[in-house]
Amino acid sequence: MEWLDEYEKLVVRMNTPRVAVDNAACAAATLVQVDSRGARDRGVLLDAVAALADLGLSITKAHISSPDGRWFMDAFHVTDRRGRKLPDDGVKACVQRALGEAGPAPPAAVQDDEGLLTALELTAADRAGMLSEVFAVLADLRCGVVEARAWTHRGRLACVVFLRAEDTDADKDTVPRILARLGHLVRGDGEAPGGAVAAAVPAAGVAHADRRLHQLMAADLGRCCHQGNRAVVRASAPDVSVQSSAAERGYSVVTVQCRDRPKLLFDAVCALHDAGYAVFHGTVGTAAGRARLEFYVRRADGSPVRSEAERDALCQGLQAAIERRSLEGVRLELCTPDRPGLLSDVTRTFRENGLLVAQAEVSTKGDVASNVFYVTDAAGNAVEQSAIDAVRERVGPECLLVMEEPRPQLYQKAEPGDRDYGGLGLVYLGNLVRRNLYNLGLIKSCS
Repeated sequence: MEWLDEYEKLVVRMNTPRVAVDNAACAAATLVQVDSRGARDRGVLLDAVAALADLGLSITKAHISSPDGRWFMDAFHVTDRRGRKLPDDGVKACVQRALGEAGPAPPAAVQDDEGLLTALELTAADRAGMLSEVFAVLADLRCGVVEARAWTHRGRLACVVFLRAEDTDADKDTVPRILARLGHLVRGDGEAPGGAVAAAVPAAGVAHADRRLHQLMAADLGRCCHQGNRAVVRASAPDVSVQSSAAERGYSVVTVQCRDRPKLLFDAVCALHDAGYAVFHGTVGTAAGRARLEFYVRRADGSPVRSEAERDALCQGLQAAIERRSLEGVRLELCTPDRPGLLSDVTRTFRENGLLVAQAEVSTKGDVASNVFYVTDAAGNAVEQSAIDAVRERVGPECLLVMEEPRPQLYQKAEPGDRDYGGLGLVYLGNLVRRNLYNLGLIKSCS
C-alpha cells in the first residue's frame, strides 16, 4: 500500500547517515563528519571513504568511532590533491549520495546503458603487451570500451572492462565469442590450470570498479598461493601488524605504517571489509610523506583474530591491497575524440616503444576519451625521456600529456585555535581510542 512505501522512505531517511562539512575547524584542511544513530552497516565506512576517494581528496587525518556498534561518528580531515581546503558545496552532496538509499554512484557505463553489452573481468599472469592484446581483441570484435580499470601487481594482471557493442545487430553469441578469444589470450601457454579467469558479469553488478579490482586480485592471490606460487613480498612492503589483547575486550588491533599516497585509507578499509572484519575504532595520521593507520576490528560474529594463520593472512592481504595502487611509473594522460580501436592503437604504440602499462584508467564521456596510463620500462623502472617523446610523436603531443602526480602538502603548521578532532598525532595514534574505550567502560585502566 502507498502508506507502507512512505513509511519505508521515512525509515530510510531516519537511518541515512548525516554528513557535515566544516571549513572553520582547521586552517589546513576541511573537516568532513559522518554520523548515524541507527544500526551501523558494515559497509557505511567503506562507502564514505570511497566517496572521498572518488572525489580525488587526500585524507590527512581521520577518527573512526563506533563504541557499541549501534552508532558511529567518522571525522575526516581532507584536502584536494594540492593540499588545499575545499568549498562546502559539492562535497557534502556527493558523500551524502554515496551513503543514501541508492548507494555509491555506479560507473558511467552503467548509468548510460544505451547499447551496453556487459562487463568483463579478467585476471591472468602479466606479460609484456598483455593489456594491448586485450584491447586488440576487443577492437577486432567491434566492441567499444566505455570504461575500464586495469592493475598489475606481483606479476599478475586484473582488469574490469565495461563494453558497448558498436554493431547494434550483435547476436546472442557475441559474449561467448568474446570470452573464447580472451580466455585463450589470458591463459597463454604457461598459465597454471585455474590461474587465469575471463568472465562476463552484468554491468550493473559492478558498482565500484576499484573495489572489484581489489576483490579480483585478492582471489587471484589466493589461487596462486594455493598452487604453491607464493609471491615474494618486497623489502619495501608496508609494515602491517595485528595484535590481540584481552584488555581490549575482544578487539584485534591492526596497525599499518607506510608511505602516504592517494586512496590509501580506501584500499586498507576495502581489504578489511572484504576479509570479513568490521572496524569499530580507528585513527589515521600523516606527516612528512608517511602514514600510520590503526584499526580496532572484529569479525562479523564479534570474534577477534584467533590464530597465527588468520593473522598472517590478514597481514598479507593488507600489504597486497596497499601495494597494488603504488602509482609507480610515468603518468600519461590521453584526452582525444573517441574512435573505434583507439585503445588498441595507443597501447600498441606503448608496447612498440618498450613501455609497459602498470595501471590504466579508461573512461569515455560522450565522444571524448579521457584515459590515464602509468607506464614503466620493460624491467619496471623509470622510462627514458626518448621513449616518452617517441610515443607522444606517434599519438599526438597535443592529446598525450606527461603529468607529474601532485602530492598533498601533508605537513603544515597548525594555526592557533585550530580544533583537533581526534588528537591524531602520529606517535600517539592509539591513545585516543584507548581513552574512549576506557571512558565507555569497555576496557580497564592499565595505569
